[in-house]
Amino acid sequence: MFKGHPKGLFVAFFANMGERFGFYTMISIFVLFMQAKYGMSAATAGSVYSTFLVGVYIFPLLGGFLADRFLGYGRTIKLGIVVMFIGYVMLTLPTAMDTGFPLIVAALAVIALGTGLFKGNLQALVGNLYDDPKYSAMRDRAFNIFYMGINVGAMFAPSASKAVCNWILGRAEFTYDAHIPALANEFLKGVSDKASSLLGYAQAQDPSVTLDTLRAFSEKYINVLSKSYHFGFGVACVSLIISMAIFWAYRKHYKTADLTERQKAKSETLKGQVVELTREQTRERLVALGLVFVVVIFFWMAFHQSAVTLTYFARDYTVPSVGQATNLWFDLTGLLSVFLSVLGLVFLLRKASGSLARILGAAAFIGFGVLAYLRFSGYAAVNPFQPQMFQHFNPFFIVVLTPIVVGLFGWLNRKGKEPSAPRKIGIGMLTTAAAYAILIVASIGLLSPKALGGLVAPAESQVSVYWLISTYFMLTIAELFLSPIGISFVSRVAPPKYKGSMQGGWFAATAVGNSLVGVTAWFWERFPLWAVWAILAGACILSAAFIFSIMKRLERVAKA
Repeated sequence: MFKGHPKGLFVAFFANMGERFGFYTMISIFVLFMQAKYGMSAATAGSVYSTFLVGVYIFPLLGGFLADRFLGYGRTIKLGIVVMFIGYVMLTLPTAMDTGFPLIVAALAVIALGTGLFKGNLQALVGNLYDDPKYSAMRDRAFNIFYMGINVGAMFAPSASKAVCNWILGRAEFTYDAHIPALANEFLKGVSDKASSLLGYAQAQDPSVTLDTLRAFSEKYINVLSKSYHFGFGVACVSLIISMAIFWAYRKHYKTADLTERQKAKSETLKGQVVELTREQTRERLVALGLVFVVVIFFWMAFHQSAVTLTYFARDYTVPSVGQATNLWFDLTGLLSVFLSVLGLVFLLRKASGSLARILGAAAFIGFGVLAYLRFSGYAAVNPFQPQMFQHFNPFFIVVLTPIVVGLFGWLNRKGKEPSAPRKIGIGMLTTAAAYAILIVASIGLLSPKALGGLVAPAESQVSVYWLISTYFMLTIAELFLSPIGISFVSRVAPPKYKGSMQGGWFAATAVGNSLVGVTAWFWERFPLWAVWAILAGACILSAAFIFSIMKRLERVAKA
């Protein structure tokens, strides 16, 4: 999978992995943090989150403009890392409940700006590596590999946030209980009928709590939980330092790709490499990109439900604990051990493996197999988990499935049957609709969020974790057919003078999709549960129909 690619790809891979690890650690707990600390409704927390994501994905337009016109890709990327670091430091500063919200808003704005300077330009730089005819045929597969780096970082993020949160809660002799934050906030606002329900959960944390001390307990629990989330946000600061070190230390491997068309034109030795398009060619390419951007808006609206409505569904409608066998899915150490053991077995049995690969495969099969068994044997009969843990399934599936998808595309390419990039995007949209069809079935007969009044559903209305796991699996397949392929398509089709700006345009489309995440959060408290998922599935089906209707036009531009 990695053979034959330029070394600059791997510098970008690891720099991006570090930044995304911090980002996904933060967003895995963000809406939970906003609801716990500020007592926000699901709709309000979702709106704040979607507004932040709009900023994250709209600022790449500015980042691309600055890189194309003034700074170049490398310097803009480095500036972005520094700005993001400042924002995450601001986000880690703990304050008491119901205070510090302006600081949170300012931190989110700074993080969004820094991400905009970093994200699109790193992708433009990777695309430049594959403008070389030596590598051009591997462009789509390169972006699949690059995308896997994003998800290696994201895969560990929920476990990191859980570990930090549990550590802070444990120091105060508390454990995480999803029931307490909403009940405590309601009680502190004077809703007296919540007291008896809250008291039972409070006494499970501290048997000495009485009705007279319930207010003090509520304030303390929310403050400690909020502090744990602030410390979880701090993980991003460490990961950004690592990203900067990698990107700075190995500049020589991407130096030739760190040039805009404007910079080439100013160099006597490089100006012959400047590609000039006619006005008509430029217009045709920009229109094609614009049409693709319209389609992917609805993918991102559906995909980024992971931190909002899918997290609400995990917290409110999914069983809060699992048995020994199912717990393997929620223990990342055990899950990765199983995966690496199976991967070792593959290398051991492959006919194409050399003797060293077979020896390493056998060692991995045995070593990780033993580790998986030890983890599994240590599980209790009942294992509680926090709702953000569902968010490690998408990146885990990305890491597992990327080699398979890259191999599939390579095999189809050798046979002359690989689908075009626009066709892959259309397939991705249909797969996204199928993912939400799973949740439509799971939600039939369940109480609506409005009927629950913002509380957790009773045990008889909670469903198996496998409904959400299956949904994440299908969303991952959709993502592999759409997101890295779309980025590759932009890098291939964008007029050379606007590469950074067009990567910014891709993210601007993502921003519009993220703004619709907040709309879906508004639906959450007003529509039947199955109808929320049906809206998402329907939007994806209509988008797929649109892209297939303009397929010939897009494929013609991609070949030009």
